[in-house]
Amino acid sequence: MSHLVTTRSTADHAAVPSGPGRPEGEPGGRERLVEVVIPVFNEERVLSASVRRLHAYLSDTFPYAWRITVADNASTDGTWRVAEELMAELTRVRAVHLDAKGRGRALRRVWSGSDADVVAYMDVDLSTDLDAFLPLVAPLISGHSDLAIGSRLSRGSAVVRGPRREVISRCYNLLLRATLAARFSDAQCGFKAGRTEVVQALLPVVEDQKWFFDTELLLLAERTGLRIHEVPVDWVDDADSRVDVLRTALDDLKGMARVGRRMLTGGFGAPVPGRSRARTHAGGAEGGAAGELPAGMRRQLPVFAVIGVVSTVAQLVLFVLLRLVMGPLMANALSLVVTTIGNTAANRRFTFGVTGSHRAVRHQVEGGLTFLLGLGLSTGGLALLHAVAANPSRWVEVAAMVAANAVATLARFLLMRAWIFHPRRLRSPHRPDATAATASARGAAVSAVPGGSVEGSADASSQVGTSAEEAGR
Repeated sequence: MSHLVTTRSTADHAAVPSGPGRPEGEPGGRERLVEVVIPVFNEERVLSASVRRLHAYLSDTFPYAWRITVADNASTDGTWRVAEELMAELTRVRAVHLDAKGRGRALRRVWSGSDADVVAYMDVDLSTDLDAFLPLVAPLISGHSDLAIGSRLSRGSAVVRGPRREVISRCYNLLLRATLAARFSDAQCGFKAGRTEVVQALLPVVEDQKWFFDTELLLLAERTGLRIHEVPVDWVDDADSRVDVLRTALDDLKGMARVGRRMLTGGFGAPVPGRSRARTHAGGAEGGAAGELPAGMRRQLPVFAVIGVVSTVAQLVLFVLLRLVMGPLMANALSLVVTTIGNTAANRRFTFGVTGSHRAVRHQVEGGLTFLLGLGLSTGGLALLHAVAANPSRWVEVAAMVAANAVATLARFLLMRAWIFHPRRLRSPHRPDATAATASARGAAVSAVPGGSVEGSADASSQVGTSAEEAGR
């Protein structure tokens, strides 16, 4: 590891030379190597302190061979000079320079040419407590998992950050679960790792070169049926962060739309020989066609659409009738109250298959919160309309209502699917029939696996367990 290499190239796809001399382990074997990438852009003020801190930590505590790679993506300050100084001074540190910006581009550049067994990356501010690094990479070195992520949103994590970032992060991950059936809890934490052979198989399919790169890689891994390990982390927000939150959020929404289209057209999948596992949400050969919608959505969408059309027509009729005796804002609010109650009840029964009176009141209350969202959108639209036009016609008011309701309907479906009627929230200790069905199905799955494979039986039982839960509802 004494041969350190500096590379400078404009070709993003070119291999990164890692230098001769891998660490040797016991006689007849080879020590595992973990490469930690720190992507940077104009970070000359913090780069030196962060790399020295990470270097000292790994030297003192990390039990495997390691290498730190600073990936400078088109910095315009003195970042590259600092990176070269660190490389000259510290062992097992190297630096790579790219002439184009993009965190995803920098990670792709280093990871695609790495000779390490495990590749990882951290944000340069080291906001995540380094004590989580060994738990992050250990399941990858053992071969148990394919990718690993730090999570600020799972139980056991300790996070210090402002309310704006907290809300944005939770809403983003909620959207991922609702629209793209994501199972991981935190897509944006800058603390991730993967088995190099797996990551290099996924990279050609990942298109994003910036901040959505992480999310796309994780979605692709799940779609391919790979195992993602999550580690609760201690995380402190960097007050000096210069990330443009609004621009990043918009880019992420565009990325989600692009990945969604690829899923629907069957173009979102990657061959990872020997690693794919059958999952109910995976897109591999055993987990369903790559172009399929997330589990259950193919049946839910048309039913929800029909109920939505009926509800919208009913609300518009009520609105027109109530306008004969009251103002537009009150007519809008009252018509929404009536139709929201009916809409929630209909979706509960027909879209999500929930019957009986158990938790019906709670579902109506939670549906009422989606009503407030629709009320806010439609009321805001009407208020804006009357602010722009002094006396708009009744039909212009109706058109504004239709546009606002279209947005509110999409938001309502996402909230119902990911929150109100999510399968995990519908489980009840008072439903022994569903529990027994799940247990029986899992037992059958285990006995049906040739050779009694534990891994295969676990995956199969998770599939039938999901089916039993659907049936129990």
